[in-house]
Amino acid sequence: MNAMTRTLIATTLVLGVAAGPAVAAQAGPGGQGGQGGQGGQPQPSAAAAPAAQSPAPQVPTPPNATALEQALAGLGADHKDATAALVRVGGTSGGWQGGSGLADIRTGRAAIEEGRFRAGSVTKVFTAAVVLQLAAEGKLDLDGPVRRYLPGTVPEAYGTVTVRQLLTHTSGIPAADGPGDSFEAQWEHRFDVTDPHDQIADAVTKSPEFVPGTAQHYLNINYTVLGVLIEKVTGTTYEKAVAARVLKPLGLRDTSFPGRFQTRIPGRHNHGYQAVARQDGSTELRDVTEWNSSDRWAAGDIISTTADLERFTIALFGGRLVPAAQLEEMFTVPGVKDFVTGKSATLTAGMSRIKLPDGTVAWGKTGGRHGYNTAIGGTRDLSRTLVYSVNSTDAKGQDMNPVALGIVMAAFAK
Repeated sequence: MNAMTRTLIATTLVLGVAAGPAVAAQAGPGGQGGQGGQGGQPQPSAAAAPAAQSPAPQVPTPPNATALEQALAGLGADHKDATAALVRVGGTSGGWQGGSGLADIRTGRAAIEEGRFRAGSVTKVFTAAVVLQLAAEGKLDLDGPVRRYLPGTVPEAYGTVTVRQLLTHTSGIPAADGPGDSFEAQWEHRFDVTDPHDQIADAVTKSPEFVPGTAQHYLNINYTVLGVLIEKVTGTTYEKAVAARVLKPLGLRDTSFPGRFQTRIPGRHNHGYQAVARQDGSTELRDVTEWNSSDRWAAGDIISTTADLERFTIALFGGRLVPAAQLEEMFTVPGVKDFVTGKSATLTAGMSRIKLPDGTVAWGKTGGRHGYNTAIGGTRDLSRTLVYSVNSTDAKGQDMNPVALGIVMAAFAK
């Protein structure tokens, strides 16, 4: 893979895409797993091979087990980019799963391959799926103004903002104020409890960034409003609504939402660490596993596993969660420019789109919480899927984590 393609993949993934180019790997469906992994895992029935008359799969070849193992090699306390990683690659040509690194750098305990982790903004895909279900049931109108459903929450100044514009980050609502972008500022406030209504109230006192529907700006506030919208329309909490509509039907038993007050990850999990510079010039790995995620809520507080997220991805892409008409929203990019870069928009309702130089189109979502980088995605025909969790030592950094990039390249590389 040449340098231009590497850069394109890294840039796009940082913006929220969880997949890469088509693969021409050499390993068969029974290839070896990574360190502590198992190869050739049976794939869910939703990913069954298409009929003979169906179009050829976008990715007809099996995962490259050797490349994936190399991408996971050497992780641990002495690795500069990640202490652990968990990976699942699937599709119609076979599957691969593996894990590497440490669950706890103090004890040296090996990474837990079925461990839970914070999946960050992958939460948005779950939120979008529930909103689209409600639209399919006629309980809300995607083109209807949000203020129709939340008159006491969304002021008249934002009266033209529609549900669809929230889904696609084209609302123009600015971000709410927070403790600051630096790690230390966020560390000092890591146990703060945030009310989503307070965040919305703070955001909508400001002027719109742009006329709704004319640009795209990726901001959590859009999905915070959607979380409140879900509660208003369903008459229950956001967490219960997602559990009833997504988690329980799919049997996602290891997926949960911490709510406003929980700071720990339930069940077995790998610790997350942030690399922090000391005054003497050395670096410490600070344990950031315990953290209150209420400031992210419907935009980024989900906890899950690679197995659950793979099942979710296959069910979603396969049309088992959202009816076909509404599912198209998740695979449709609005024809506007990005507010920050001026480039063409790439975000859809809950996900992102990327077209690689070889013509392969993939869809997905990344998420980042301190100590954890996560991604889900694949080709729309499910010929290749990818889920990973990387215990990044700078998970909120501006650049793509090198280990995560290596995983993507191995999963989709030629």
